[in-house]
Amino acid sequence: MHIPKIFRFRSSQLSANQYFIVCLVGGFLLSFYWPTNYVHEDCVSQTSELYSIKDNENIHLLNEDFEPQLNLAQKPMIAKKSVKSIVRPRYFSSELNVKQDRLFVGVLTVQENIDNLATAFNKTTAHLVNKIKFFIHADNVKTNFKLKNIVGFTDTRENYRPFHVLKYIADNYLEDYDFFYIIEDAAYVNAKLLMEQLDHISMSYDVYLGNKESDREEGFCDLKAGIIFSSSVIKKIKSKLDLCVRNADGNHHSVNIGRCVQQATEIKECQESFQGVSIKSYQLTNQKIYRDLHLLKEDSDFNNAASVFPINLADDMFILHIYFSKLHLEAVKNKISNLEQEAQGIGNGKISNNILEVKWPLGVANSMKPQHRHDIIVWTHLNLTHSFMDENGVNVKPLSKIDATDIKKILDGILLDVKKKYPELVFIDMESAYRRFDHVRGMEYKIYLTFKNADDEIVTKSYEVVKPISLIQIIPSPYVTESTRISMIVPTFTHRIDDTINFIAKYEEICMQNKDSTTLMLVLLYNSNDSNKAEADVFYRLKNVAISTSKRIKGDDSRIAWVSIRLPPEFNYTYREQDELLNSIYGNQEILSLVATDLALRKIGLESLVLVFSNLVNFKNDFLNRVRMNTIQGFQIFSPVGFMQYPCKKTSFCNACESCDVAQSTGYFDQKNFDIISFYSRDYVDARKKLEPFVPIIRKDADIINLQSRQYQDVNNVLDIFVKAQTPVHILRAIEPSLRYGINMESFLDNFSADNPMPKCQYMNTSMEYKCINLVSRKQLGEAIVALENLISES
Repeated sequence: MHIPKIFRFRSSQLSANQYFIVCLVGGFLLSFYWPTNYVHEDCVSQTSELYSIKDNENIHLLNEDFEPQLNLAQKPMIAKKSVKSIVRPRYFSSELNVKQDRLFVGVLTVQENIDNLATAFNKTTAHLVNKIKFFIHADNVKTNFKLKNIVGFTDTRENYRPFHVLKYIADNYLEDYDFFYIIEDAAYVNAKLLMEQLDHISMSYDVYLGNKESDREEGFCDLKAGIIFSSSVIKKIKSKLDLCVRNADGNHHSVNIGRCVQQATEIKECQESFQGVSIKSYQLTNQKIYRDLHLLKEDSDFNNAASVFPINLADDMFILHIYFSKLHLEAVKNKISNLEQEAQGIGNGKISNNILEVKWPLGVANSMKPQHRHDIIVWTHLNLTHSFMDENGVNVKPLSKIDATDIKKILDGILLDVKKKYPELVFIDMESAYRRFDHVRGMEYKIYLTFKNADDEIVTKSYEVVKPISLIQIIPSPYVTESTRISMIVPTFTHRIDDTINFIAKYEEICMQNKDSTTLMLVLLYNSNDSNKAEADVFYRLKNVAISTSKRIKGDDSRIAWVSIRLPPEFNYTYREQDELLNSIYGNQEILSLVATDLALRKIGLESLVLVFSNLVNFKNDFLNRVRMNTIQGFQIFSPVGFMQYPCKKTSFCNACESCDVAQSTGYFDQKNFDIISFYSRDYVDARKKLEPFVPIIRKDADIINLQSRQYQDVNNVLDIFVKAQTPVHILRAIEPSLRYGINMESFLDNFSADNPMPKCQYMNTSMEYKCINLVSRKQLGEAIVALENLISES
């Protein structure tokens, strides 16, 4: 069918417009209707692949409901380059390069002078400076020189020797010292003055200090007089040393050193003064020290010289050293005197000493003010031979040899001072003297002397003398340990069997159960007529207890053994009740302590730590540790001062308490009890062998009788052996609060009543009253008497 053209055109136009309108309207409707969160999976997958290439984070833009997740696995991020921490030195001195040692002295010498000039130089200088070395050629070094601080150089060319010295110093001591002093051996160095002058010079600058050569015009320092270099100059010379060697001219050491300093530093000539300090030297011309010293003394340049040259004789060096040491000593004395005057004159007397705290003697602290009457330090009255009321219950006591020598020296010193100040006085006698020991000030004396003046009148002068505790020394002590085995020696008489059985029970509890490293050696002292056969043995019960205890607690840590000793009839011990009032377990026969120790040591050995003990004490484990720490082989023995407890339950004057601390009301430290002492066997054997001609050694029971004829009748116990032998071993005598005496007094007092009074101590009211124990204090007795008098008066 044929369609007309017009119709065909219109039909085509209407169709295109319709498509456009339909699509436009449909697009609006579709965009309005379509959900915003709907995306096709294929689109998402393709889009995610596309964006993952560019930026992983941009994919989140496609989903508005995405919740972010924090990745803390690598946070915080570590910097690629870590910051280096600054390590600062531990001490300021290290950071500021402050050296402990100040001066190094180098001396140029030759083989011919080592045994004379160099040795004299070393003896007069080495102990006053920090370091000294002597430099010679290596081919001159031999091994039999008495002088040991010698350095030799293999290069024997004389013109190079100063450079070898400077290189040796730079390589070995540059960082150790502030200043270096180079000098030849033909000179005396006033080392004290030199050190004092260097203390006023800063080490931060280049120093080339000395005295210019008088016979040359270059202005270099004279090596014969001595040259001071700072460490900075030595360091710069080291970097230019090759140039210095190439430019060396002849054997004139002063010129070569001076030119080297010029090339290495900006210093052009010798510095004769630096920072106001001049190191002066004195050059001798035709003077002889032994002949012209009295003339040289008048020259101020000579007295103020740091070095004197040339010196050709060793004796001249020693003469100069004596002279300059005397000058230095006088200067120190004058300085001390001026300081004392200035200290005494502070405030011109307008300010009290309580504010200024001016003390006498200067530098010695005043005595501490006592808090109560028990802290008051009592003065002891004495003369040249005896002391009066020195201890409780002792009215007159002879001075010991040391105390008598001490008071004699003090008196001589006072009389010498009186002779200088009052030459007209004539000494008559020492009227009285008093002494006390202050733990803060030292030993103090007050001495009153009588003199006769020119008019024959009696004049009394008083002097106060103080020997201050000024020099405190740390005594080096060998290493000790608390694991050392202690061999305990416990002497036992027949009347002390029950006490020893109780002691074994305590030993089991303290030592054996705790596996303390100890050995208990019982010394069984048989009288001459005592039986020791089977069950008739007087110590049979004690031996059974020892055996059963050892079997019950088996081990190598602690064990019990015994040794039996048969006493001769002359030493038989007869028990008396009044012996309980003596402070020694040996009663009147303290010499038996030597018998027990001598014979027990034969069973113990020479390398053992021995504790001679008592069966009438209570002790704790810490006491044994102090025995180990205070007893040092070849150095020290230990003699503890135990605490004697009052029988409080019987007297009712105090409260009984075994575990309480020591107190004045419950007992006292018995200083006269020497039963307990610890030592090493070898130290005891050495002391015994030294005294064997005077106090026989007991090697068997038959030797005991020899003690009756001993020459030293004042040797009665083990401590006396060490005191009398005067061996190098120290004796430590110290209080021991955990060592308690008097545990047997309660049971002893049970045997007495008003009808059966207690016996008196046999030494009461005698010079040996110190052997008696005290049952109460004087204060408690006084209070009881006052209470009784009040009770009587009321009734």
